[in-house]
Amino acid sequence: MYDFIIIGAGIVGTNIARELSKYPFKTLVLEKENDVANHQTVANSAIIHSGHDPIEGSLKAILCVKGNALYEELEHELNIPLLKTGAFVLAHDEEEEKMLEELKIRADHNGVPSSTILDGDTARKLEPHMSDSATKVLSLPTTKVTYPWEVAFACLENAMKNGVEFQKNQEVTNISWINDHFVVETNFKDKIETKNVISASGIFSDQIAHMLEKNVPYTIKPRRGEYYVLDRRVKGYLERVLYPLPTSKGKGVLLVPQVHGNILVGPTSVEQLNKTRTNTTLDGMKQIKEDAARLAKNIPFDKTIRTFSGIRAGSTYKDFYIQESKEYKGFFHVAGIDSPGLTAAPAIARYLVDELIKPNVSKKDDYDPIREKKIFFYTLSEEEQKKKIKENPLYGNIVCKCEKITEVEILEAIHGPLGNDTIKGIKKRARAGSGLCQGGYCENTVLKIIARETNQPLDKINYYGKDTPILWKETKVK
Repeated sequence: MYDFIIIGAGIVGTNIARELSKYPFKTLVLEKENDVANHQTVANSAIIHSGHDPIEGSLKAILCVKGNALYEELEHELNIPLLKTGAFVLAHDEEEEKMLEELKIRADHNGVPSSTILDGDTARKLEPHMSDSATKVLSLPTTKVTYPWEVAFACLENAMKNGVEFQKNQEVTNISWINDHFVVETNFKDKIETKNVISASGIFSDQIAHMLEKNVPYTIKPRRGEYYVLDRRVKGYLERVLYPLPTSKGKGVLLVPQVHGNILVGPTSVEQLNKTRTNTTLDGMKQIKEDAARLAKNIPFDKTIRTFSGIRAGSTYKDFYIQESKEYKGFFHVAGIDSPGLTAAPAIARYLVDELIKPNVSKKDDYDPIREKKIFFYTLSEEEQKKKIKENPLYGNIVCKCEKITEVEILEAIHGPLGNDTIKGIKKRARAGSGLCQGGYCENTVLKIIARETNQPLDKINYYGKDTPILWKETKVK
């Protein structure tokens, strides 16, 4: 019998797992995919927002500001990457300047530190590529950028270090209430008993809730967002995140410097019924370029290395829905976590545990909040690199030339605490395939290393999820 089952291993579920690991609970995280952070967490803008945008008094506003501050704590304890960029919200005429003033008032009301309004010329001295038509900006110094799935990995690894269990490829198919506890059934026909269930299921939250409840007070409305990724050769083009003024559809198309030097441009915002379709479109790509031109000039789209899209879990509830079930005590909804969900995630976890669960036990004396820092080989000095190669010659085998990733780092991605044996799983962990050629050079080598290390045939290695073999059949036979 578990004390808690958490459904979903995205940024929210993994933060909740870590928060619960501070207590002597028996906790299990179930994830239906073949990896952690496969949906919203892997396909978003990566921004830790300041909290200037959400409606005053909403959970989005309160938990965004708190979450922004908590990322400083996560950086220290989990050694996550955190790029402290700051941000500008742009206005282009008198009407937009009035909206900017209102946004400044909202930022102040929400408790956003140090926000100020600057004239366009002053802002352009700080960001020379900012649009010439911008007349004023709202400066938000506490805005940051992270590497979202790395945060999820770090939280879950630390939670597991402190006793939490994790199972992937476990899709929840039914939840029932029997003899004062829950029975969670999965696609493997497992029936797992637990005292409490926390649904952090993202775009599938309403489906999970309907397994148990008759009256679910929200419906998830998927919203697709498309992006350009510019190569890290553009590093220095922008230092800050650039926002337009927000609309009812969201924060709009943004320009976002990334931890590893890339720039993201996007997203679009398109409602759709399908919860898993993540295609890009010609219209979407065109819209991004048109909207981004109001933010900056001479955007180096010629340095585009890929495009992608992701799904956000919009909700009819209009705010984060973080509540205990009104029908079944011990079932907790964590739903409608769209933007600023990444920012709010650590604060959502604390709010859920401290305000709703209210543990009646003391925290563990032996809880260890620290996760060791991940060191990339290419960041070491020449002397340090030589020493590493002497200790292990595989450090001298550079698998990914674009990102300078060694065979040792590929092996660590396969065999680590949350190791993975798919092409994209290795890309998420080691960045092999993230550079200019997008795996054109190294993917074949990564494939062979995975096959060797897992003792599988090449045609059984998956690209990402289950049953996604990257090789279809032999085309050259001796």
